[in-house]
Amino acid sequence: MSLPVPSPAPHRLGVLLAAGRSTRMGTPKQLAPLGGQALCRHAAGSLAAGGYGALLAVVPPGEVGAAVRAALAGLPFAFTENPEPGRGLASSFRAAATWALAQPRPFAAVTFALADMPLVTPATHAALGQAFAGSGAPAVLARYGEGGAAVHAPPHLFRADLLERVAALPDADHGPRALLRDYAASTVTVTRPAAELLDVDTPEALARAQAPFGA
Repeated sequence: MSLPVPSPAPHRLGVLLAAGRSTRMGTPKQLAPLGGQALCRHAAGSLAAGGYGALLAVVPPGEVGAAVRAALAGLPFAFTENPEPGRGLASSFRAAATWALAQPRPFAAVTFALADMPLVTPATHAALGQAFAGSGAPAVLARYGEGGAAVHAPPHLFRADLLERVAALPDADHGPRALLRDYAASTVTVTRPAAELLDVDTPEALARAQAPFGA
């Protein structure tokens, strides 16, 4: 008697958005030292251990982009450049979606993670993937904490059929909010520990981030 062959996991792309302008930090925050390595390396490492079939980092042009590539050396990332990071975070979403749509093997879903959230764990990425595999929902969002204090924040997963809309986002300093509103009724939410929610946008936030890394 032959055993059933398990279905393969959906082919998902994990994206690291690492082309931010760092206007509140004053220096390229992607490269800020944290726990002995660049800030972006922490988020990238979680993506690399999160169960994705492919990984992509969106980087800025010039020296900063080259330094981000170097900071991720040894991790299995492909790279694409956002030539105009000044057009806001949505421009990095567009760059990633355009790259994903051009690949010969289609992705079932794409997860977008921020390079300045160093405490997000591989378990959070795995939970997003499990929720998508079990539901096929158009979007799977992370929610940090419980009750009225809970906060929705990246990483966000989008089903592949939404990528063309992501690739057409207008300039904005935020993600695809209108898209999330359109699919709110069918979105799945995954609850994660509040301790993972830290967005390193300022020198003060970077100082707070040192404690979990023993610095």
